Amino acid sequence: MDKLLQFGRKAMFYVRVLSGYEERRIRSYRLQLQKRIEQAEAKKAALRKIPEQVILSEVRRMVDEMQALNRQLEDTESAIEKYFKPLDKEAEIVMKTQLEGEEKTMKEMMNAMQTQALLEKAEAEKIANAANADTNELPQDKASTTASRAEVG
Repeated sequence: MDKLLQFGRKAMFYVRVLSGYEERRIRSYRLQLQKRIEQAEAKKAALRKIPEQVILSEVRRMVDEMQALNRQLEDTESAIEKYFKPLDKEAEIVMKTQLEGEEKTMKEMMNAMQTQALLEKAEAEKIANAANADTNELPQDKASTTASRAEVG
């Protein structure tokens, strides 16, 4: 009976091989194994990417925090500018007043210097005129004394 069962099994196997059933079953099994291998590799790759994703999420979180801090800094700067705007205007007014005062002082000094220069020029002309008058009188005196000597002599 055992031999009959073995013969029947062998006969069924030959029939399956000749009909192509066994080949299809082997291919199907091979495809299932290949799919399992691909899924396992995908899981393995996903597990490898987890640290990268953690790092990327941490970097994103840090970038978001930095952007929030930048926005807060800009808001603070604008608040400071608003706070100091009236002070800047007052400082500008004070600076303009000081500049106008200095400009007025410089104009007065320029006028005084011009007046001084004119006085010095007039004084120099008087001295020059006096010197010219003295030199003009000397030759006339000499000429009159030589003429009177010639008459006398």
